[in-house]
Amino acid sequence: MLGNLKRQIVLMLLVSVASPVLATPAPVSDLSEGMEQHATSASPETRVDRLERLLQNSSLLRVQMQQQIDDMATEIQHLRGQVEKNSHDMGQMLTRQRELFVEIDRLREELNSKGSHEAQSGSKDNGQSASAGTYSEDANEQMAYQNAVDLILKKRDYAGAINAFTKFQRDFPKSNFAPNAHYWLGQLYYAKQQDDKAVESFKAVLDFPKSNKRADALVKLGDVEKRRRNTKLANQYYQQVIDEYPDTASAESARRSMIK
Repeated sequence: MLGNLKRQIVLMLLVSVASPVLATPAPVSDLSEGMEQHATSASPETRVDRLERLLQNSSLLRVQMQQQIDDMATEIQHLRGQVEKNSHDMGQMLTRQRELFVEIDRLREELNSKGSHEAQSGSKDNGQSASAGTYSEDANEQMAYQNAVDLILKKRDYAGAINAFTKFQRDFPKSNFAPNAHYWLGQLYYAKQQDDKAVESFKAVLDFPKSNKRADALVKLGDVEKRRRNTKLANQYYQQVIDEYPDTASAESARRSMIK
């Protein structure tokens, strides 16, 4: 009987031990593992999207930077063109100024030479009238022209020279230096870009067919029209120089200046 009691006690202990095990809830490890696997499988897609977005932003940035570089290159090219144009214009201006000074210096020497010659032969020509268009022995005439030349050559007073040559033309209309005065007035107006007055002065030289400045005046008329972008008229003046004075430096200058 004592053995049965022991047997019953052992059974009760086994039941009490087994009950908590039977009552334990079902494990959820499968569900959590599935979620972790799903999250893990979704992560690569998120990284790809992020990379694509970064690549798109980078491409857009490169496009914007390239556009800015292109704009800057265009602006630099434009500025370079302006610098080249200004340099060309400055070179032409300096060339014209040098030509002006060289020619005035030559005229000054010519004037002094003529003055000396006329002074030596003055006693033979006193009976001739200045109204015939020959060079006058009047000291006032020579002094007036010399002063006008000196205003350019020595004093660089171009405005004063314009006034002096204008007065000279008014006071000595029959002087042999009249066409020269017209020509240099045209040069001064041309340098000041007063083209209408320059044309008027250069055309006045054409009224003196025997003047050695007529060919140069025609070239300058062509230069004025060239600056005005009047190609047809400019080439007409240049061609006239070539036709009428074919073997001169003026004709060579006209050939170089012809607008193709």
